[in-house]
Amino acid sequence: RQIASSGKLDSLARPDFSDYRLHFQHAYDTSSYAPLWLSGKQPTPQASTIIGLLQNSLQKGLNPDDYDASRWQARLDSLKSADDAALGDFDAALTVSLMRYISDLHIGRVNPTHFNFGIDIETKKYDLPQFVTQDVQHAADPKAVLDQVEPSYDGYKRTMDALQHYLQLAAAGDGARVPDVTKSLAPGDPYPGAAQLAARLKQLGDITSDAPVTPNLYDATLSAGVKSFQSRHGLTPDGKLGKDTVTQLNVPLATRVVQLNDALERWRWLPPQFPQPPVVANIPEFVLRAFGPDHKVALSMNVVVGKAMRTQTPVFTREMKYIVFRPYWNITPSITRGETIPAITRNRNYLAAKNMEVYDSSGRVITDGAVSDAVLAQLRAGKLSVRQKPGKDNSLGLVKFIFPNENNVYLHSTPAQQLFSQSRRDFSHGCVRVEKPADLAAWLLRNQSPWTLEKVQQAMQSGPDNQQVNLQTPVPVLIFYITAVVEEDGSVHFFDDIYGHDKSLNAVLAKGPPYPG
Repeated sequence: RQIASSGKLDSLARPDFSDYRLHFQHAYDTSSYAPLWLSGKQPTPQASTIIGLLQNSLQKGLNPDDYDASRWQARLDSLKSADDAALGDFDAALTVSLMRYISDLHIGRVNPTHFNFGIDIETKKYDLPQFVTQDVQHAADPKAVLDQVEPSYDGYKRTMDALQHYLQLAAAGDGARVPDVTKSLAPGDPYPGAAQLAARLKQLGDITSDAPVTPNLYDATLSAGVKSFQSRHGLTPDGKLGKDTVTQLNVPLATRVVQLNDALERWRWLPPQFPQPPVVANIPEFVLRAFGPDHKVALSMNVVVGKAMRTQTPVFTREMKYIVFRPYWNITPSITRGETIPAITRNRNYLAAKNMEVYDSSGRVITDGAVSDAVLAQLRAGKLSVRQKPGKDNSLGLVKFIFPNENNVYLHSTPAQQLFSQSRRDFSHGCVRVEKPADLAAWLLRNQSPWTLEKVQQAMQSGPDNQQVNLQTPVPVLIFYITAVVEEDGSVHFFDDIYGHDKSLNAVLAKGPPYPG
């Protein structure tokens, strides 16, 4: 009771459990504060199983110190000679550690709203005291019960499998560094670091362990391995060994483990399931995937996201409600102030050159030609707005996909197709530009007659302007951020932390619990 009222237990590695204090109290209320995990001075079978899971929590991408992993053996060894206070400490420590473990596995350690991510974990929270005392305490197989608290997504499970592999690699050591290059190497070029490069590529599985390599030469085998490595690390897969590729090759394996841990944390933030298979855009990967009813990837394409420095694309989830063919681009007030008005000030015929028009709050067009001083003044005062007319040169392209949200972010096409060939694609004002807009629209409308791919293309090229088509069934859209992705074929891909979200997450996790809730 004293422990419950204080919310602190000095024998814990992380003594402050104030964030779980009420859960702790309610759990012990059910037993009138008798131990939950002891039979006399022996741990129950359930307790022994749980302690084993806590000791192996590194395998789940968690920090074992959060669950006293290194302290359990000493506690077990001292049980036989323990007094009542020590027995109480043991039981309380196990309850707190288990509650932390369940919560961390089910909803993640840090609430995503701490990072201003628009993902709600509140609806998926367990009644922890009830779950612990009714589902775990007397379970015939506690491990099976606890396995069920984790996300059921295939991508999460693949990431967990990849973590096991990279933990093994990291434990074996990084090996010799791949030597730097002064210029980009092509197959046939001399390279004194061929042996170190071959060792790294074999270690990471980009060439087979028995692949023959020519000493001191960047040969075809190494080039093929480098191309494989590049394709998994967000680099242009040209098979040439340049500085960026060498830098990525020398990233410590422990860093890759952290990226996988961070990805698992974010997977745990997601709802247990989406009402419909979602469309997911992963920001640091610059890729969008649409999932089919079988939960497999039905459609994949490159995307352009918001600039890292000024206009980052937010992380959130909403439901797509409708598609607009040949849309207007309603220019946001911030872009109007920061870009459009200065351009008009320099060139009063800027609107005509960019196929834009000024309109009022009722939608009435004020001018699409030269801008007078009076109109410019009203623009500066925010009384008028600017939009770009529909057409092939419209900045939104010929279609936009709307999932209403407070960020005013949506998916859209673009006339700037050349951007999709870049390996790093953060160029937008925050919205997400898609490489294959017609394919995406046809996929979303596949069950709505008459919207074949041909009909979609017609609507984009020559249909009526600003044509809205509502989706009969809304489709969840997730704008996500993970720098470690495991594909359906099991290949593990890593990407740069372009917005610094991994860095922010790791800074919070390094402080230990209690984490921001």
